[in-house]
Order: sequence, then C-alpha cells, then structure tokens
Amino acid sequence: MKKVLYFAAVALMLLGCNSKKDKNASENDDVATVTSDTEDTSMEVADFNITPISHATMVLEWEGKTIYVDPVGGAEAFAGMESPDLILISDIHGDHLNAETVTAVIADGTGIIAPKAVADKLPEELQSVTTILNNGANTNMKGFDGFTFEAIPMYNLREEALKFHEKGRGNGYIIEKDGMRVYISGDTEDIPEMRNLNDIDVAFVCMNLPYTMTVESAADGVLAFKPAKIYPYHYRGTDGLSDVSKFKELVNNGDTNIEVIQLDWYPEKE
Repeated sequence: MKKVLYFAAVALMLLGCNSKKDKNASENDDVATVTSDTEDTSMEVADFNITPISHATMVLEWEGKTIYVDPVGGAEAFAGMESPDLILISDIHGDHLNAETVTAVIADGTGIIAPKAVADKLPEELQSVTTILNNGANTNMKGFDGFTFEAIPMYNLREEALKFHEKGRGNGYIIEKDGMRVYISGDTEDIPEMRNLNDIDVAFVCMNLPYTMTVESAADGVLAFKPAKIYPYHYRGTDGLSDVSKFKELVNNGDTNIEVIQLDWYPEKE
C-alpha cells in the first residue's frame, strides 16, 4: 500500500511540473508575440548590432568594431555607446554631417570614410584621418581585418528634386564582412545602382519627401534588389513622417521573403 501511495505522489508531482512548464511556455510565447509587434530601439543578430540614434544616424557594432553612421546631435546623442572605430559620412547636409559632433565623438585611432565633398567641409584635424571614397570605389581600413567598404551612388531622379542631391556628390555604402553585406542608401531615389544590387543581407533605405523618394518608390526599389532584411530609415520629411507601415505592406505584398523591420528612429516624437 505504501508503494502505491508513493508512486501516486510521484505521478502527481510530475503532472504538476509539466503543467507549470506548459504555463511558462505559454507565457513566454505571449511575451515573444508582444515583443515582435513593438518598435525596437535596437536590433541584434549574431555579432551584428544596430542602434538607431535619429533619422539618418545610427551605430553599428560588428564583431568588436563600432561604426558611427552620419553622427549628428552632439556627443550627448551617443551617451553610453562605445567610441567609434570608424565614422561613415554620406553627404554634406546637416542631417548627415555635423563637424562639431564628429569632433566631439572621435577617439584616438578613429578613421573616417567620406566623399570628397564632405571631406572638403571638415576641419584640418579631421581631414587628416579621413579616407576619401567616391562613387564606385572601395577600400579596406586599418584595423578592420576582413571588412570591405564600398561607395554606392546616391542621387535624385525627379526633376523637381535634382537640386537636392546631384549624382557623384554623396555616398551610399556597402559594408561587407565574411560574406555578409550591409547596404546604407544615404539620400537617394530608386536609382539603377540601387536596384541592381546583389546579395544584400541587411539594407537601410530612405523615404522622405521632398528630399528623397516616396514609400512607393522605396518599396519598388527594394523589391528589385531583394535584401533579406530591410530597415526603413530617414523617413521624416517636410510634412512629417512617411507611412512606413504602408512601405512594409507594399514590400511584403510583393515578396513575403523580405523581412521588414521597424526600429525607433524618432524617439523625440514620443
């Protein structure tokens, strides 16, 4: 009789543990669902981390290297971030280039990659650590073993917008490491050079009027080069924020294999 009672007690304990495990699994599933529907402040995949700062400005952390893209907003915008090993600057406009911010965040050993038009506007002490990279060129940087940086054209196509970004002045960028390719569009429309890109794993594509392009043009361009993951960014125009939900809908209606990921590029709006 004692043995029967013992085994009955063990059975009840196991049943209770399994019920608790199922409840916890259900709760975790609910949390995962909620998280996936929220606007992330950062995104981390393997050893590649993205922190949006604002609009066109971001910090990429990739295999121990920290890259600031178009740093503006003063040193306070980067509070808590590692100092940059490299700074990428795409264009001369104030939402991409702020020499005071670059001076404030740069550290010993930090390099800069920029087109000539940007380099010409930097103070001498920053020019001395700047590698000029113009459209179509690529380079390897000291201390960035295995990384390649390529300058991609960025410019306007619409007649009324040609005054904003002339071809050859600014850079989009492709960063490649161990076969992983990351594309940063800079200020552009859906130009042939973007549409013809290949094997892009992560893409950041702009969409704001009147300076770059509509969400429709951005979606059409993305569907042409089919990145694995696309992050809409740089989507504040003169009439407010572009409809990035519509962008996601257009992209996924065209290709469900492209993952559209929305990060919080405008924390000041909250």
